[in-house]
Amino acid sequence: MNQRRSFLKSSVAVASALALPSMARAAIAAPHERSLRFYNTHTGETLRTMFWADGQFIPEALQDINRLLRDHRNDKVAPIDTELLLLLDRVSAQFSNHEVIHVISGYRSPESNRKLAEASGGVAKHSMHLEGKAIDVRIPGRELGRLHKAALALKGGGVGYYPTSQFVHLDTGRVRHW
Repeated sequence: MNQRRSFLKSSVAVASALALPSMARAAIAAPHERSLRFYNTHTGETLRTMFWADGQFIPEALQDINRLLRDHRNDKVAPIDTELLLLLDRVSAQFSNHEVIHVISGYRSPESNRKLAEASGGVAKHSMHLEGKAIDVRIPGRELGRLHKAALALKGGGVGYYPTSQFVHLDTGRVRHW
């Protein structure tokens, strides 16, 4: 009976771990703290926050990140996908010790996205920005092409390269690039 109970417990633990997205599993396996540094290019706001410690996300830090990555056009705030934060942490770690990430666009409200799509052919009508699952960034002093290659190598989702606008798009959707 004891062996059966032990087997069932370990089976549940394995099944639970497999159900988590890959980056969340990696974060849980990593005991260290994770932090990000942001500068919002539209609002001038900065944030340095530890968003992960002791095996879990820190709710207050997530609220601060949601606020900084809000739609700057109308101040609407939405939850940012924690998988996106883990992806940003992994990209950032490839450069140095948590450099400041300049945010061009985080969350977008439906109203803002509609206006941008009408004004430009390069904005998806069903953008992942609407779900808090996408971000447009650059890291000052670092080659944009290197940031692009680092993001592609991680295969964490979609990666767009916009050299004329000086940003790289990252999202947690299916792996693809443009």
